[in-house]
Amino acid sequence: MTTAPIRTALLAYGMSGKLFHAPFLTAHPGFDLQAVAERSEQRMRLNYPTIRSYSSVTELLADPTIELVVVNTPSNTHFELAQQALRAGKHVVLEKPVVTSVAEMQELSALAQQMDRHLLAYQNRRWDSDFAAVRRVVNSGQLGHLIEAHFRFDRYKPTLNIKKFKEEPVPGSGLLYDLGPHLIDQALSLFGQPLSFHKSVGQHRPGSRVTDFFSLHLRYPQGLNVWLTSSLLVAAPGPAYVLHGTLGSYQKDRTDPQEAQLLHGMSPLVAEYGQETPGQEGRLTLASPDGTLITTADPAEPGDYLSLFEAVFQTIRNGVPYPIREEQLQWQMELLESPAAV
Repeated sequence: MTTAPIRTALLAYGMSGKLFHAPFLTAHPGFDLQAVAERSEQRMRLNYPTIRSYSSVTELLADPTIELVVVNTPSNTHFELAQQALRAGKHVVLEKPVVTSVAEMQELSALAQQMDRHLLAYQNRRWDSDFAAVRRVVNSGQLGHLIEAHFRFDRYKPTLNIKKFKEEPVPGSGLLYDLGPHLIDQALSLFGQPLSFHKSVGQHRPGSRVTDFFSLHLRYPQGLNVWLTSSLLVAAPGPAYVLHGTLGSYQKDRTDPQEAQLLHGMSPLVAEYGQETPGQEGRLTLASPDGTLITTADPAEPGDYLSLFEAVFQTIRNGVPYPIREEQLQWQMELLESPAAV
């Protein structure tokens, strides 16, 4: 078993790099965060004084000491930059959406195999406290035969994003490719590939040129129906997860605290990291043998994005299979790329 730290670089230091990657790559002993690509302002050195800042991706990829590159740039650049990194002999962690089409996914997978390098998707919401609680309840069998599941990820943002590139109708733009990969990955990791699906999308904000609403209806064997929905015009969100089975129901709000904690500068190594606030427990309603319905609070275990980085380390250094499998990414791309119903 190899324990040498993986020499790692980021391709950007915006919100994603600052919140979701750098704190974990420095907290986990299996990584040595050495470099970043910053085309103009060198901001990362303010937080990480020893970092090497390259003015271009080309320069960074030419650094022979870098083993792993995190592609955390805008969605429509993922394919080209991941391709460059793989050809430069680097392992790649690829932000969501990994690419914008099935064809791009297949091409990158083939290239990674050809170069004998790992192409690993960053789907951190698998390690949210709320979804981990949902997964535990489903796997426990307490709900009996599952009949329906509803996953939602809603926000209220009626005005257009000040980052103009996010409002341009280019491949990988819009809510479907922003929050869609989170919901789709959670469903696929829990239930597998659906037998069939139906997709609806919409543009409802004034002046919107990109999708700001979507709903996916996934149909599974034995009558299970799963709905994945997201909107930017939900002022009063309901539960993020609702499940109904033959023996009971489960509801859970979107309560994972990690993003908020990271925004406030909390280290992922402190004891309170990932801990939900008391009162945010899920609601588990089960039928007793006499038919009485009993509702109990269901506390969640702490969220833990550091586990994703542990999985990356174990895959690269020790060949342990990565939990976000290639076929799941292919299924995700099929759902994202498929035409919506008219």
